[in-house]
Amino acid sequence: MLTVLWADQEPVPADDRGLAYGDGLFETIRIEGRRPLLLARHLARLVRGAEVLDIPLDQAALGGALEEALVRHGRAGAWVLKLQLTRGSGGRGYRPPESCRPRLIISAHPLPAALPESGVSAGMTDYPLVVNPRLAGLKTLNRLDQVMASRDLDDSLYEVIMADPAGNLVEGTRTNLLLRYGDQWLVPPRSCLAVAGVMLGWVTDRLIACGETVVERPLVPSLLTSPHCRGLYLLNSVVGHVAVRSLGERDLPLDDGLATICGPLEELE
Repeated sequence: MLTVLWADQEPVPADDRGLAYGDGLFETIRIEGRRPLLLARHLARLVRGAEVLDIPLDQAALGGALEEALVRHGRAGAWVLKLQLTRGSGGRGYRPPESCRPRLIISAHPLPAALPESGVSAGMTDYPLVVNPRLAGLKTLNRLDQVMASRDLDDSLYEVIMADPAGNLVEGTRTNLLLRYGDQWLVPPRSCLAVAGVMLGWVTDRLIACGETVVERPLVPSLLTSPHCRGLYLLNSVVGHVAVRSLGERDLPLDDGLATICGPLEELE
């Protein structure tokens, strides 16, 4: 049975395993009025994550809670709905209880400020991203690597990009990467991603449907200095996609090819 907790009404119990151990998952969904964008992809990732973590999830109860959240928090314009699924309450110790009552924590948040069409500045962090292959791509509550890397953010930067121990660019602290390189679009291997973003999935599917070539390969930094580099993009489901105009001290080429193919974020289902 799924316990629903409304964050604006009641606190999370101190014995919640999501709070104590990061034992759970979350999704942040952009809502237009009462219309969630990319909902099927968000729910598919949440369900898959629950299966991997062996958290029993009543999908009918999840759907009912989502509908109630849209009625409760729905408003004119765009906003963000956050869902946090934890294993529920449990005693001291890492070992999961034999039986659990999962908890769904629901909260509403304002939409971040719109990003400039001229692109954003990003930096690099020397904090490495090491991904457990069994948890790769899942949006778990364990985001301490991203927290530590975010210490390198300052007011001049929108994002910092994280690399794996070999130096390959993997993702930002809250965004995925997409590189336009010659007549191809390059993305890091999905098996290396801490979070396989739903926006990245939608964009790559859209590119392929339009006849574009999408290649998974390690993003070595030298790709950015090649004359074939046509633009680097940051993607997530709340802001959509934005070009990186500078990375550290290096100016990057700007390309409008992605905007012409993908269209406005508000039109997504």
